[in-house]
Amino acid sequence: MGPSVSKAGRRRAGAGWLGVGMMSVLLAACSEENKYVPPPPPQVTVAAPVQQAVTQYLEFTGNTASINTVDLVARVEGFLMSIDYKDGAVMKKGDRLFLIQQNTYEADLDQAKAQLASAEAQLTNNQAEYQRQATLGQQDFSSQATVDKARAARDEAAASVDAAKANIEIATINLGYTTVLAPFDGIVTRHLADVGQLVGHTQPTKLATIVQMNPIYAYFNIGENQVLRIKQALAAQGRTIEDVKQIEIDLGLQDEGDEYPHKGRLDYVSPEVDPATGTLLVRGVFDNPTLQLLPGFFVRVRIPAKQIPNAFLVADTAIGTAQQGKYVLVVNKDDVVEQKIVTVGQQIGDYRVIESGLAAGDRVVVGGIQRATPGSKVAPVEGKADGAAAATPDAAKTDASKTDTSKAEAAAPAKPAN
Repeated sequence: MGPSVSKAGRRRAGAGWLGVGMMSVLLAACSEENKYVPPPPPQVTVAAPVQQAVTQYLEFTGNTASINTVDLVARVEGFLMSIDYKDGAVMKKGDRLFLIQQNTYEADLDQAKAQLASAEAQLTNNQAEYQRQATLGQQDFSSQATVDKARAARDEAAASVDAAKANIEIATINLGYTTVLAPFDGIVTRHLADVGQLVGHTQPTKLATIVQMNPIYAYFNIGENQVLRIKQALAAQGRTIEDVKQIEIDLGLQDEGDEYPHKGRLDYVSPEVDPATGTLLVRGVFDNPTLQLLPGFFVRVRIPAKQIPNAFLVADTAIGTAQQGKYVLVVNKDDVVEQKIVTVGQQIGDYRVIESGLAAGDRVVVGGIQRATPGSKVAPVEGKADGAAAATPDAAKTDASKTDTSKAEAAAPAKPAN
């Protein structure tokens, strides 16, 4: 029999063979070649530019002004009897605003009427006397001098009647001045004289001001070159400069963003260019039923200048700015990102007109722009022209990360089994 082997020896021998086996597995794993797998290209959303008819506008800044602003004054002397409105109230044409003491002017009117009655009675008497003397003169019972004297007295009485009638008109007018009425619809400012105050003494007294605000004017200046562009646009439509008042214009306030909700039309164009500024004064008129527009507002005005039948529009968020100017990123046929310098026009909602630099077939990057680098390859996904991505950036990022992880796991060496 051979030498006996102890249990401890057998355990050491088994452990040795196990170590040799594990070492062999590890050496086999290390002998496999590690290959680098590049990550997939980033995903971006692309869309062709929108094509539609666009009206090109000229934009200006100006100020609003009331159509009528009138100082209400006391044209006759007297004590202010009443104020018949609340400061800042909207009044209608013909509403009574102030009442001045009337009794003295009513007495003047009565006196003028009495003078007219007296003059008319005197005229009747002198007319009869003239007729009598004229008849006697024809019968040689009255001298020509007497007839002439009677005629002169009659004519003088007729003149007195005319003077009395004029005095009645003056007295009536003065009595009318005691009632100050609103000359048109408008807002009346605070009163400048109190009840009981003597007004109209030695000179007219300003009582308040009324401002007509519906409709309302907007004044602005147009450059000489812009005037020529408008004339060219009118000529293209077969219209002349005389048709300028038919041009519809839009107005926007400072708190209305890029919107122009107020509609109006051109009302006046200065007949000459200011040589000092090279501009032309222009005025537009706008309906203002809610009195939202106040005189003196700083406003934005735009005038239609040209109709573009097939303009290119892209989402405004897809446009960037570089030293060369505005640009958009496009994906070419090889799915490589390119930068195109463009000339931008006006903004229409969330879109921006591209006047030059784009073609109809260009695929503009509208989503995932931060992942698009000029010269790099991307994975384009067709999206909407308004910039909404087919897949949100987070979702695209998640999908890409999952793909990278799976590929990395496939390329990694297998973990040794325990």
